[in-house]
Order: sequence, then C-alpha cells, then structure tokens
Amino acid sequence: VQLVDSGGGLVQAGDSLRLSCAFSGGTFSWYILAWFRQAPGKEREFVAAIGRTAGMTSHADSVKGRFAISRDNAKNTLYLQMNSLKPEDTGVYYCAAVQETVVRTASGEYDYWGQGTQVTVSS
Repeated sequence: VQLVDSGGGLVQAGDSLRLSCAFSGGTFSWYILAWFRQAPGKEREFVAAIGRTAGMTSHADSVKGRFAISRDNAKNTLYLQMNSLKPEDTGVYYCAAVQETVVRTASGEYDYWGQGTQVTVSS
C-alpha cells in the first residue's frame, strides 16, 4: 500500500485548506483511514479517522466543527477539509491506513503512512 498526501500550504488564520491522500496498492474500501499531525517539538497527534464506508467518523476535540474527514471509494482518495484554521493547527499532516473494521485513533495501530504535507497557519 502506498499513500501520497498533498494539499498543504501557507495560509492565514481563518482560511481553509483541503488535504488529499491518494491510495494505491490495495483494496481501498477495506481500510480504515485517518489523518494525524505533528507540530515541531511535539508528538504526532490524532486529527480524524473514517470507517470503510464513511458511515463512521471520529474527530479530535481540537478540530470538531472546523475539520471534516471524508473519502471517495471510487477515486481511492481520502480528504481532510480544514476550515477556520488557527496558528495552532500548524504542523505536518500525515494520512494513514490500516486494514481493519473498526475506526482507530492511536497512531501505533496504523500500518501505512503518507510522506506528510506541511500546513502553516500565520496569525
């Protein structure tokens, strides 16, 4: 399985971004997918996860109401719509995948990772 994430950039506080993660090398619909992020000097943290058919999602409290995870099983692509961005959202964002049936929120439970895309939010 290969994951390629993209869509990061430098934005101002209050702006929006949409991250994408292209999936290949496996059956996309068999995988639980997630986004994690890592700020400089901090540990990688959970952002959002989505079930196999998008019927179940989980978002970290820090992003609830601002971020939305989604997937397109026809395009083998995972998305993260980020609205009302704040400086504290700055970091490298990684998509992750695991062949499972239940949504997971711990980074250690994911087997495959994208290379990361940088998101920088200026105040």
